[in-house]
Amino acid sequence: MDLQQVEQELKSIKTLLLSQKVVFNFDEVAAYTGLSKSYLYKLTHTAQIPHFKPQGKHIYFNKVDIDQWLQRKPVTPVDEAAIEEQAATYITLKKMGGAKC
Repeated sequence: MDLQQVEQELKSIKTLLLSQKVVFNFDEVAAYTGLSKSYLYKLTHTAQIPHFKPQGKHIYFNKVDIDQWLQRKPVTPVDEAAIEEQAATYITLKKMGGAKC
């Protein structure tokens, strides 16, 4: 195993260990979310991401809060069958005298 493979394995192990924590510090939440530190600073400064400052200086994040924040605003996948059904209903109603959907 060469040095590059060892480094990759170590990174994988660190990621697995990180997912077991309950509270993250600033660097850990950046690694966990994949967000840049500068963007995280912006999010915390504008209170757009849930965080804690127990002593007023260091920033901490609750893993559950971060997971919920990451999963906000879900996008529903497009169901082509439903779209075709809506289109057929619309066309049928239009032919029947301009009824609105």
